Amino acid sequence: MEPRVVGIVYNQRLREALPLARRLAGYLESNSCQPWLGAAREVDQYREQAASSAMIISLGGDGTLLRVARLAAPAGALIVGVNLGQLGFLTEAGPEDVLAKLPRFLAGEHWVEERLLLQVAPGKWIERQLGGAPVGPGEPLLALNDVVVSRGTLTRAMRIETKVDGDHLTTYVADGVIVATPTGSTAYSLAVGGPILQPELKSLLLTPIAPHLAIVRSLVLPPTCTIQMQVFADQNASLSIDGQVDFALHHRDVVEVSASSHVARFARLQPRSYFARTITEKLGTHILREVT
Repeated sequence: MEPRVVGIVYNQRLREALPLARRLAGYLESNSCQPWLGAAREVDQYREQAASSAMIISLGGDGTLLRVARLAAPAGALIVGVNLGQLGFLTEAGPEDVLAKLPRFLAGEHWVEERLLLQVAPGKWIERQLGGAPVGPGEPLLALNDVVVSRGTLTRAMRIETKVDGDHLTTYVADGVIVATPTGSTAYSLAVGGPILQPELKSLLLTPIAPHLAIVRSLVLPPTCTIQMQVFADQNASLSIDGQVDFALHHRDVVEVSASSHVARFARLQPRSYFARTITEKLGTHILREVT
């Protein structure tokens, strides 16, 4: 039987990440696995390795895990998040217990939590920027958290005509619009007043940023819909994928967002009811840290 391929993606800016990655790789090799290591900032270079991987371990914070999710989802690889950062909403283990938990993951003692991903259809904006784009012009971009259309460096608001399944919803006069997954409902969308959604829901969340006289605020939509956002601005705007991949938008550019056929598959050892406890503990701890 061929050895199981397991990837380890680490945040190279964290001093403890690479030594831990090497320790995990040594354990995997001694347990009939074939590990590979990759730096999070260079994650797009490891698509070929990811395609044959049964599991990918993320060493870092939630930002590292967002990169890993976009890499792992097309391959259907399981994701194990190890928190070396601060909040760690998405992670499953810490550096102190990951070696103890790893045998359980390899033995299949976990359950699998599937989370919805967004896909962004390629448009004029990606054709203009192919030199710095992570994918080719015909391939959709994936997002685990959110897709954000927002104003550039100037302070004045922009107009964003927003359609759902081709029907006009509204034209926001705002700093921007966020399309978030349930996973991303605890990120930027929450910061601007959006609701928190249970992570396994299959829904899209539409939230404007600082809207002016908007009747429609946060809106929860079914996963079958397509959202189109057209930019009307006398300044350059921007498109951000998970806050990590950015493109410049021009006047009349259209961004089309829908649910992806891929899902992010997280390996979990915690009880299935973990989310309510985690959200209370993590947010409460973060708020106390910010005010003290």
